[in-house]
Amino acid sequence: MIPQTDINGPDWKHAWEMMRNQRMRPIQIEYDPEFMAKLAKDHSMIVGYNNYEYGKRATKALGDILGRDFRVLEIGAGPGTLTVPLSKKVKQIVVVESSGVAVESLKNNLNACHVGNVEIINKNWLEIDKNEMGDSFDLVVCSHFLWQMKDLDKHLAKMEEVSGGYCAVVQPAGRDSMVKEMWAEITGEPYMGQFDPDADHFAYLILRKWGRFIDVRNINYFIELDFDQEVRYIASFIGKFVKVDSQVIEMIEKYVSRKGLHREEQSAVVMWWSK
Repeated sequence: MIPQTDINGPDWKHAWEMMRNQRMRPIQIEYDPEFMAKLAKDHSMIVGYNNYEYGKRATKALGDILGRDFRVLEIGAGPGTLTVPLSKKVKQIVVVESSGVAVESLKNNLNACHVGNVEIINKNWLEIDKNEMGDSFDLVVCSHFLWQMKDLDKHLAKMEEVSGGYCAVVQPAGRDSMVKEMWAEITGEPYMGQFDPDADHFAYLILRKWGRFIDVRNINYFIELDFDQEVRYIASFIGKFVKVDSQVIEMIEKYVSRKGLHREEQSAVVMWWSK
């Protein structure tokens, strides 16, 4: 059960820690030793689905504050979901990404899209010195990143520290129906949001407590996976709570075969503010 959150009470950080620990659990996969490598390729493919639809819609939502001469800092870019579309609208993007695997995927995607205005810093965001990133940025943005931060308020404060203009968060909201249904079928328990990606409400409450006024928009986008990708996608979440062995994977495969593949509509929250 997800705890209720009171940002003004003494326990909001405890609530954040409990929820974050659920979402950041290691994946227990026993049926395929190459699962993580395949999953990484899946994620890289999803990034460019429908010509970077997710990133384009997020960039469009940020359009009111973007300028052609903007210098942007993107935190935790992954394989470039937002980076590639955003690079077409601004002068320069500096990316801070700690994962070597993600950096390689990002470089490949930038090259494939002929993007030349992105600089990559392969370091931990909270450990990097402000001076390493150069002058302040017109926009500091992170996408699908909040749950990686143990100290969310420290993360938001550092975003503001290096921003000379705006800060923005793009955060997926809600888990798709196939994952929820498969959870109930495998565990025998109703899905209670164990691995929903909703972290935006914590950030919103913190920022409002700081006196920030936040613009919020919702975007919808689609993804479409093939059979093996859908099976891995479901297993990657179920595996945070249940060991995915040959028996469990057979259940998932039968479920996907029964339900059939389809384009899945997903949603995200885009919010921005200035100091």
